[in-house]
Amino acid sequence: MTPIRVAGTGAGYFSQFQYDAWHRLPDVDLVAICNRSRDKAEAMAATYQIPAVYDDFEAMLDQVRPDLVDIITPPETHLEAIRACAKRGLPMICQKPFTPSLEEAREAVRVAEDAGVPLVIHENYRWQPWNREMRRLLDDGRLGTPRNITFRLRPGDGQGPRAYLDRQPYFQQMPRLLIHETAIHAIDTFRYLMGEVRGVFARLRKLNPVIAGEDAGLVAFDFEDGSAGLFDGNRLVDHAAENRRLTLGEMWIEGDAAVLRLDGDGGLHLRPHGENVEQRWDYDWRNVSFGGDCIYTMQAHFVAHLATGAPVENTGRDYLRNIEIEEAIYRSSEKGQYQPL
Repeated sequence: MTPIRVAGTGAGYFSQFQYDAWHRLPDVDLVAICNRSRDKAEAMAATYQIPAVYDDFEAMLDQVRPDLVDIITPPETHLEAIRACAKRGLPMICQKPFTPSLEEAREAVRVAEDAGVPLVIHENYRWQPWNREMRRLLDDGRLGTPRNITFRLRPGDGQGPRAYLDRQPYFQQMPRLLIHETAIHAIDTFRYLMGEVRGVFARLRKLNPVIAGEDAGLVAFDFEDGSAGLFDGNRLVDHAAENRRLTLGEMWIEGDAAVLRLDGDGGLHLRPHGENVEQRWDYDWRNVSFGGDCIYTMQAHFVAHLATGAPVENTGRDYLRNIEIEEAIYRSSEKGQYQPL
């Protein structure tokens, strides 16, 4: 097929994973990069062989005329970038957090839909290979009827005055951290694995005094089918793993036929109901780049959608539900009350 020409905007820490995936994807030409600090864009361009470098986003869009734009800039810039792409009829992927507020997110989705252009949110955790395999096992009935899901987030990177400074220093100033920046992944993954959420109850805390937002908390989820979920997050403590950023923690899905456990190294373990010994569940995945190469898989999925019209996940419209759940979690913690959705 004719290669899809991709342009990216943003050159922060996490953008390296997106540019790396675009660089490796077949039938994709990474044609341009834009960043306010041109030197950072030039460094990224040299690494991933990107031929054109800009510090003016709209000039890049007009001169390069890409087929797809990857928006990898801070959340407060997303709505303006989405408007610029929609005005030119350009499909786009937008990094998460989507926007600073639910109202802006709704406006961004409206802008894209009014222009008739695809808008996908860069929510890559559901594309991590262990989560795809968990979904497959659920679909195959290996767990029976799912009753509970639990995720214990334990990256261990939030201690002391230098928390987050070496990798993502803006974490220290975010007024909302644990849920808005990190647990949004768990919200989307829970929906992907267990279905829609009908209510939440939350207790959020700030343990490290040097940061602005919350860094620990418990969130209970009610799902529409009657199953339950628990997100137990604490960024100060860790879990057993060769690379604690691979899964960021451990997860359990409990069904009436079996329990499935995810460990910190991406391993899956199945224990049939009534038995005491787990069985290692082998599956194919690549320990490449970030999160089992989930970014490559997600971007390939969107390229296939543009090329063939195949259904696409993570649309802006569907992602609004994640943000509605996020807002309900913050309301629940502030009010100390269960929040129906």
